[in-house]
Amino acid sequence: MKNLLFLLLFVFKALAGEDLCKQPSPEDMAKAAGVKLPPSPWHVANVWWDFEKPVEHFTSLEVDIMIDRDVPSDYNLYISPCGIAKINGLQFYGGIQTNINGWATKESRERVHRGKGGIFSRWSGDKTTPIGLDHVRTAAADCIVESAGYEGEFASVRRPFAWTKGTYTWCISKGATEGDSTWFTCKIRGAKGATHEVGSLRFEGSDFTFWEKHSAFVEVYSTSKIPKSGIPKVNVTFGWPRLNGQKVALKKAHAYYPDKGGPDSPDCAWVKTEGENCVVEVGPIFKRNEAKRRHDLVLSMRNRSVSKISN
Repeated sequence: MKNLLFLLLFVFKALAGEDLCKQPSPEDMAKAAGVKLPPSPWHVANVWWDFEKPVEHFTSLEVDIMIDRDVPSDYNLYISPCGIAKINGLQFYGGIQTNINGWATKESRERVHRGKGGIFSRWSGDKTTPIGLDHVRTAAADCIVESAGYEGEFASVRRPFAWTKGTYTWCISKGATEGDSTWFTCKIRGAKGATHEVGSLRFEGSDFTFWEKHSAFVEVYSTSKIPKSGIPKVNVTFGWPRLNGQKVALKKAHAYYPDKGGPDSPDCAWVKTEGENCVVEVGPIFKRNEAKRRHDLVLSMRNRSVSKISN
């Protein structure tokens, strides 16, 4: 009965147009909890999957994400189903954001903000050698790009995508090899199958091995448009990673909430499991039991179904 009343209240607030993510300001919540806010960005939760072995001849990565409510664009929320990944030692990451920003064109250094969208980024091999925009291929005229060194030398492509609550699949897939490099394309697929291409990045090599682990995170970040973002109350679910169309056999999975060594965060999230999925529950700031700053996640694979995206 209580769950039904909560659901009816949730639906009523949604129909009334109320912000279902709204909480007190981070400053007020931190004061109430008796904690100090670290500098942003804040990784409120990190999820790690350790595979039984690396995946050779890598061609695709897919991770499902489920968002339980609409997150307005006056928050800076980054949902990253690919928090960090390596192929042949080359690192990349990506996901969806409430506020993508970057350079309007490859020729421009004008920073623009395009609202909700998808993002796909990679670092140079040593993270110190600059990597130019010749490593970036845009999918459409509304894409934005960037190549800079403030997080280690990286190149990135971003594209507007008006995501809401619901289920999506963040994907990258191997494309054409040109000379000594290969293009990988990022796409976001909706629950009904519609695919939105974000753009492509070039990686050195032709045959790739995906390392023996994977990560995801939920982050509250800052932009020049919104220097101080609130922390939205939201539940984000990450599915079991699929490589080359297959769910990857795991040794273990765990959650980690950074507070020393960054990106540090006020404690405001817990990661729980539902079958084969990891659910990040983001809410008020609290004081965490330090013994639970890192904890195992027990997952159960329901099946080994294959799901591929069209190139």
